[in-house]
Amino acid sequence: MECLWSAPGALTVREVHASVAVKRNLAYTTIMTVLQRLAKKNLVAQRRDNRAHRYVPTRGRAELVAELMSYALDQVADSCGREAALVHFVERVGVDEATALRRALAELDGA
Repeated sequence: MECLWSAPGALTVREVHASVAVKRNLAYTTIMTVLQRLAKKNLVAQRRDNRAHRYVPTRGRAELVAELMSYALDQVADSCGREAALVHFVERVGVDEATALRRALAELDGA
């Protein structure tokens, strides 16, 4: 996903493979399988371009992370568990992130 997010446009499997190969030794077919699975989960859009498929993310990094965090919190059934999960999360944030959280909470209180 990082490779696709940082690209200016849609990428082919070959282009993703070349980018990923700089850091990890993965087979072309592995990259192709992962991209196909991401497409089935609607995390990337796939379109045909001549003989190749091109892939582009369906949502930005921040939006996807927010969705994943919401999903994780939704999996906790009781309010005590949600509170514990939130406290654990907050204990791990940095100063800038804590400032952003305070700002977001203040906006919620003001609404």
